[in-house]
This record gives sequence, C-alpha cells and structure tokens, in this order.
Amino acid sequence: MPEPLLETLDLTTHFSVRGGFLSRREEKVHAVNGVSLAVAPGEVLGIVGESGCGKTTTGKTMLKLIEPTSGTIRFEGRDITRLSAREMMPLRRRMQIVVQDPVSSLNPRLTVAGIVGAPFEIHRVAAGAEKSDRVANLLRLVGLPADAMRRYPHEFSGGQRQRIGIARALALDPRLVIGDEPVSALDVSIQAQIINLLMRLKAELGLTYILISHNLGVVSHISDRVAVMYLGRVVESAPREAIFFDARHPYTQALLSAVPMPVPGRTRTRTVLRGDVPSPLRPPTGCPFHPRCPMRMARCESETPVLKPAAAAHDVACHLHG
Repeated sequence: MPEPLLETLDLTTHFSVRGGFLSRREEKVHAVNGVSLAVAPGEVLGIVGESGCGKTTTGKTMLKLIEPTSGTIRFEGRDITRLSAREMMPLRRRMQIVVQDPVSSLNPRLTVAGIVGAPFEIHRVAAGAEKSDRVANLLRLVGLPADAMRRYPHEFSGGQRQRIGIARALALDPRLVIGDEPVSALDVSIQAQIINLLMRLKAELGLTYILISHNLGVVSHISDRVAVMYLGRVVESAPREAIFFDARHPYTQALLSAVPMPVPGRTRTRTVLRGDVPSPLRPPTGCPFHPRCPMRMARCESETPVLKPAAAAHDVACHLHG
C-alpha cells in the first residue's frame, strides 16, 4: 500500500470559551476528538456527518488553518504538526482548500484576475504577462472563458463563482485539495456540473481529494473511501461500497436509511433518530452516540468504543462489534 499523502494520528482540536458575559469559568468545545485518518495519493476520501459533527474543523486542522490541540499531522511523510506559519508557506503550494460559500470566499473588490492570480503573487512564482497567461489557462481549465478575468465576482452565477474558487485552489499545482461542502450552496443541477468538473480535474491533474459533505449522494458518487463522523469522532471508516451496502455502525445506518437505494427494487427501512446532537461543550460519557442510539447497551453509557476492524479495511467504533 502506498505511503499516505496526508495522515492524522489521534488529532484533537478543542476551543476555549467563557461560560458567560460575566463568568470567569472557562469551558472547552470538543470539536475534534482523536481522529486518525489517512488518504493515499490519487484517492478521494469522503468525510460525512451531521452539521456540527466536526467535519469542517477536522479539514481545516489537517491543513493547519486551525492549530491542533494534540495529535499528529503528516503530509508527504513529514510531521507538520508544530511547523510555524513561515515553515508552512512552501507546503501551502501543495495543499489547498475549496470552501463552501462561493460568494463570501471571493473578494468583491477584486477582478477575477486579481483573485485567481493572488497565489502567484503571494508565493512569488509569476508576475505580469506570465501571471495573466496562467490565470487565463486556469479559467479555461475550469470551464470559463479567458476574458472572465476582467470581470468581478458579482457578475457571475453561484456555479461560476465556485469554478473561480477551484481555479484559485489549483493555481500552484497542489497535490491535495480539501473540498469543504463545495457544492452544498448550489442548485442541484449545478452541483452535478461541479462534481463532474472535480472528477475530470482529478483524472487530468492526478489530484488527491478530501471531500467534506453532509450529502451522502455526492459522497457516494465521487469517493473511494468514506469516514463517518459524530460529535468530533470517526465512528466508521471503510471503502465506499462497504459503507453504502454494509454499514455496521447504528449512526451510519440511520444516515443511510434516508438515502434512496441506487439499486432498482431495493429499499431501506427508515431509522428516525430521537433528539439532537449533544453539545460539544458537554459531550456525553461513554459512546458519544448512546443518547440517540436505538441499540444502546448499559456499557455504552460508560465505555467509549475504540475504532477497530470489524471486517477487511472496515473500521467501526461500536460495542456491538467487539
């Protein structure tokens, strides 16, 4: 098996918050709790879960846009966990992100040439006519005309703005691109166009993706492997087919029960979860899913299950599986 391009070991990210306006008590938001994941070169890893489960924080921590509380991040075999912002600069060329909102992510005061060309200036790799040529090539690569560089973000549709964001992410020839809900703000028909674009770019440029999404349909279409997160933890990780046809964790099964089966004539029994996701300020003891789990046992309230193999290349954190 090839060495992972990006790997996290027991990655943890907590945020300190005050208990109230006049309170001196400090509490911690347990956003990410002991996440261990790896993505191989050329692979697409999907990370799914409900809103607030820690997907986005995990992705940003992987790129060190947020500093981890503890754990290890390795990129291209190198431990980057404690690198400073200056030491990270050369690595930024090889790891990029496409964010969720294609409107707020683009500076409305800059033309497309200024937005897509900014990485060339920041990293001092191109200027003048060379930079303009590179910007034009990037726009054509993502399906936009070269003369779009003279226009401003408000002159484009949501899908076109996301193409601009993708062009900016590709400017420095990265190896890894993290897509943080890259299509959730778009119409369904436009979502398909952007997903097809991402798949084409992966094939043409040899990219590696980490796709963060709550949309299981999108994840099933593009991912090679899927990690399911709940309250800051990975509760199941397996190849795409195993997740969608042989899910082992009750939470994964509940998520999938709301998704139509891609096989004609086959249906799933709907599982409705009671209650809301617990607060990351005060996560429950034991298994984080036990307050909502229809299959909970007594030990679930006190013992935190460890992510371990339940089948070949299929890891589950659940007491039902050992």
